[in-house]
Amino acid sequence: MQASQVLKNLDAVLAEAGASWESVVKSTVFLTNMNDFAAFNSIYEQHLKTAKPARSTIQVAALPMGAAVEIELIAKITSK
Repeated sequence: MQASQVLKNLDAVLAEAGASWESVVKSTVFLTNMNDFAAFNSIYEQHLKTAKPARSTIQVAALPMGAAVEIELIAKITSK
């Protein structure tokens, strides 16, 4: 499943913004196959550890470049 790489990419985006998963208040997960939800959820929970942002998961017909998963985040970032 592509979830691990997507989460690693989001780690980098959050770090660049001076944030972490603890800063994330909401995530929206787009899956092309809802049958992948259990596998995705396991990877997601292991990756986020104690962070528990609100989450919506939506099945979509297709994603760009044939991706199976896409994640959109909203994070609260404090100014420096």
